[in-house]
Amino acid sequence: MTTSHSRFLIGRRLLSVLVYAVLLAWMLVNVTPFLWTVTTSFKEVKDAFAIPPVLIFKPTLAAWQALWKEAPFGKFFVNSVIVTTGTVAVSLSIGCLAGYALARYRGKIGFVILIVALLFRSLPRISFLLPAFAFARMTGLYDTHILLILVYVAINQPFTIWMLRSFFAEIPIEIEEAAMVDGCSRLEAFIKVVMPLMLPGVVTTGIFSMLLAYNEFLIPAILAASRAATLPVGIASIGTEDLKYWTITAAGSVWIALPVVVVVLFFQRYIIRGLTFGAVKG
Repeated sequence: MTTSHSRFLIGRRLLSVLVYAVLLAWMLVNVTPFLWTVTTSFKEVKDAFAIPPVLIFKPTLAAWQALWKEAPFGKFFVNSVIVTTGTVAVSLSIGCLAGYALARYRGKIGFVILIVALLFRSLPRISFLLPAFAFARMTGLYDTHILLILVYVAINQPFTIWMLRSFFAEIPIEIEEAAMVDGCSRLEAFIKVVMPLMLPGVVTTGIFSMLLAYNEFLIPAILAASRAATLPVGIASIGTEDLKYWTITAAGSVWIALPVVVVVLFFQRYIIRGLTFGAVKG
């Protein structure tokens, strides 16, 4: 009995070691390209493209300084902030109202709306570009922040509705009914009672919406030129044919990732609560 138990414990430990080894290897595979980009941004051009690779080098901030002085990086960054903020604000505003309504409505129309939204979400993004481009030319919105926000919202809205609807469905309707018994209208119950409980879900959905708008390349590359170009388009346009600009491109790539890392770290407890929302009941 004792021998069997010892073998069982040894087997569990070996399995744990194997799992952690696989996870560590997978982490290294994913982290190594980013670390390589970070080190490249602090190298001189001759070190960045040396063969064999130079692992010990004298760090320099030349690429980071050139990123802000020689390239219109600040303009790209402001455009990304405007478009991302607008997309998240509009998507969450519409998504909260639609998600709440679909979570509380039990008729067949609600199910049909959800299926249509899912089908709309499954369309490839390239299918939005031709009508969006024609619309932009007709209305004069080409190369504007408003156009990018509208297109991003159209693409992202089905996802936000589905996600927020699932969060709203986890909140017992009895909480709202109790608030309305105490004198609240349905709107007051929604704002004062339901939305505070929904904060983790709203933050989690907002993070995903932010990543869509912030990292998108194809749509702004076609629907924006110089005035509304965002960071991914701007970085791709910096010296793609000249190797001496690649360290600047590496610095720009690292800078693109920094705001996302900061936002995720700041809201991580809400993200964790949002991803596990409704997982435990009782």
